[in-house]
Amino acid sequence: MNGALVEAGCDEAGRGCLAGPVSASAVILPHEFQHPLLNDSKQLTRRQRNLLRPIIEAEAIAWNVAMVDNKEIDIINILQASIACMHLALDGLLVRPEVLLIDGNRFNPYKNITHHCVVKGDEKYMSIAAASVLAKTHRDEFMLDLHKKRPEYGWDQNKGYPTKKHRAAIVQYGATELHRASFKLLPLRTVK
Repeated sequence: MNGALVEAGCDEAGRGCLAGPVSASAVILPHEFQHPLLNDSKQLTRRQRNLLRPIIEAEAIAWNVAMVDNKEIDIINILQASIACMHLALDGLLVRPEVLLIDGNRFNPYKNITHHCVVKGDEKYMSIAAASVLAKTHRDEFMLDLHKKRPEYGWDQNKGYPTKKHRAAIVQYGATELHRASFKLLPLRTVK
């Protein structure tokens, strides 16, 4: 936004999942940083995200990823958990930002630092796009570890999102301690 200020971009991943944590990342990029692939992580392939992650981590002035688990999500709701997770990510930055660029339209003030909510910000600002890539890749890695403990839910493929296979596994095996109890895990059946 303002080339003279130290900007941190923030984004989250995993809001719509039925299981696992929500993750968030905060990234401060050099003002001149550019990469032709960098865009909203949802528009990138897994291969592209995994290619970008080490580049972002190496070239960022500062970055951090945080997670808020499903138990906390159930207590404070997913919106508040996503915002809290962004605050945790900001807490871990080694450089203090002067302005925050937040993907989306909701955020709670953080340490008297000016913030701007930007709808589709990951398509407009490199720092938010970088944060989206880190939040997504770190969360995916975490879900792959959870998959090793509970392979029947297919978290290596669905990462906790509500796919047919994931919901079929919930019907067959029930919900785990890693599922979000406050979410509608199964669609309501229509009564005829």
